[in-house]
Amino acid sequence: MSINNFSKVVIVAKDEWRYWLRSKLAMTVLAIGLVLTLASVIVTAITMMELSHTRHELQTSAEQSFVDQPDRHPHRMVHYGHYAFRAPSPLSTLDPGIDAYTGNSIFLEGHRQNSAMFADSRQGTALTKLGSLTPAFIVQTLAPLLLILIGYSAISRERESQTLSYLLSQGTSGATLIAGKGLALISVVGLILIPLTVSALFTLDSGEGLLAVASFVFGYALYLTVWVLLILLASSLFSKNSSSFTALAFVWILLCIVMPRVASTTASTAIPSTGKIEADFAVKAELRKLGDGHNTNDPAFKQFNLNKYNVSSIDELPVNFRGLVASESEAKLTSVLNKFAEQRMQAELKQTKISRYFGWVSPMVAIRSLSMNVVGTSIETHHRFLRETEQLRFDFVQGLNKVHVEKLSYQDDMNRNANTAATQKARVSAQNWQVLQDFTFNVDTPEVRTQRSIPAFLQLLLWIAVLLGSIKFVGRRLL
Repeated sequence: MSINNFSKVVIVAKDEWRYWLRSKLAMTVLAIGLVLTLASVIVTAITMMELSHTRHELQTSAEQSFVDQPDRHPHRMVHYGHYAFRAPSPLSTLDPGIDAYTGNSIFLEGHRQNSAMFADSRQGTALTKLGSLTPAFIVQTLAPLLLILIGYSAISRERESQTLSYLLSQGTSGATLIAGKGLALISVVGLILIPLTVSALFTLDSGEGLLAVASFVFGYALYLTVWVLLILLASSLFSKNSSSFTALAFVWILLCIVMPRVASTTASTAIPSTGKIEADFAVKAELRKLGDGHNTNDPAFKQFNLNKYNVSSIDELPVNFRGLVASESEAKLTSVLNKFAEQRMQAELKQTKISRYFGWVSPMVAIRSLSMNVVGTSIETHHRFLRETEQLRFDFVQGLNKVHVEKLSYQDDMNRNANTAATQKARVSAQNWQVLQDFTFNVDTPEVRTQRSIPAFLQLLLWIAVLLGSIKFVGRRLL
């Protein structure tokens, strides 16, 4: 583009801004957009910082509560359990992602794999099911609508007021006119992104990586650029403002409301997930084959290998046989639980990947995927949280089982219910509760998160390329 043409583009953009400044509707819409974005950033940031502080305190409190327990039978501590909390990532102040639905803490105990708890969406009222006013929701859903309200008449207004032919006859090409209107709309996008960008930069002080911040802001800039191009294309195609607005409103409903739900429905239909009741029955059926780890007379443990202790009977063991059974049972049980958990997580991951394919036909799906991946609130991050907490659970349970094996005699264990003195004798010192590992969950590195978001970036770039080609074609025939 030559300097002369660029100056014409700037003149058109300035003229568009003069029109908006005279229009109460345009200025009101722009003000609403800026206020909503800024307010959502502030409120969400405060909420997430409080959550981070609270979860850190709860994690410390849970660990202290565990180690402060008095002398007990070690298996009692297996059932006493322990909590693990997931602190939010720095960028999750802008997009909580699936964390609001999956939960942020897990109760860890022996013989069970519990699901995550305390999901915000499950604790909210029915009104919050429509979507919380987070910065991500504002920019993904409401910002395109605000852009439509501001720019739907960018080109059609000139045609309807019969000034288009005058502008073209003065030497202003259709491409220059559209470029000028587009530059004005892009400047609006810049204003909308300012609160988001400033907030994202603040997360650098909390340990967020520069690559993640840059990818996050750039992704949203691409997304809103897609909407600018859609608005310019519709306004160029239709000769009346009403037709342009109606078409854009329909497109907004289709791409922002309908397609994300079509994507999730298609994914759940293509990869059906096992219901909770059915899955629980299947797990219980497998666990019954393993025997009861609380019963040393269970046939499943009749063939327990004693050769490594060079003894021929249980009574000759230098360790507690009941503890050995508990440890062996927990290992086998965990293997079964992990198998079913992996099957469930793989099904969820396949569903998510299918839904992400819809980013090729809906920029809304693309930006959701991009945003959650870059922020670290995607399904992949949640699955890693489940795997790490399960390893934490297994380690602390087996640590207690080791105490059961080595610190409590078999005879004292068997006679623990004979009388009060026997019960006291079947306890071990509280010093043995120091089996917990410090647990801190960290999101993936910025490089890993950005790499996961590459397909979504490509989807948005394809949208931009297709729309630019369409606008170029329409611009040559602009009358």
